[in-house]
Amino acid sequence: MSATAYDRDFYAWTQEQSAKLRAGILADLDIDHIAEELEGMGRAEKRQLGNRLALIVMHLLKMSLQSEKLPHYGNSWRATIREQRRRVRGLLQDNPSLKSVLEEVFADAYPDAVDEAIRETNLPESAFPRENPFTLGQTLDDGYWPG
Repeated sequence: MSATAYDRDFYAWTQEQSAKLRAGILADLDIDHIAEELEGMGRAEKRQLGNRLALIVMHLLKMSLQSEKLPHYGNSWRATIREQRRRVRGLLQDNPSLKSVLEEVFADAYPDAVDEAIRETNLPESAFPRENPFTLGQTLDDGYWPG
């Protein structure tokens, strides 16, 4: 089977497909690959949401479990949390339908937050709660800080 334009040169394929769409040449469109790419774009937005939520929770965990480090790292951790909260709000504003999966994505983000917190703190996994100690509301609330 010969390689398609999609397989040979993705950038050229995107330009060709968008030109055909704009010209109304719909019969020549690579519908299957276009659908695949659109679905991938949606998954990427959802993945970005999960990554941002995990980053917030990871920093909240560090703040709650390493309060002795707050004088040294607290401002940096707070700045990261504030930035990621803003970015989550922007992502949800740009993609309102993500609100329908927000709780699910939030729940799925906790193991990633713990893994990253373990890596950054060198604390054992047993130091972290089995369940997320923060609610979605707390995680996204600009006024919420542990402790």
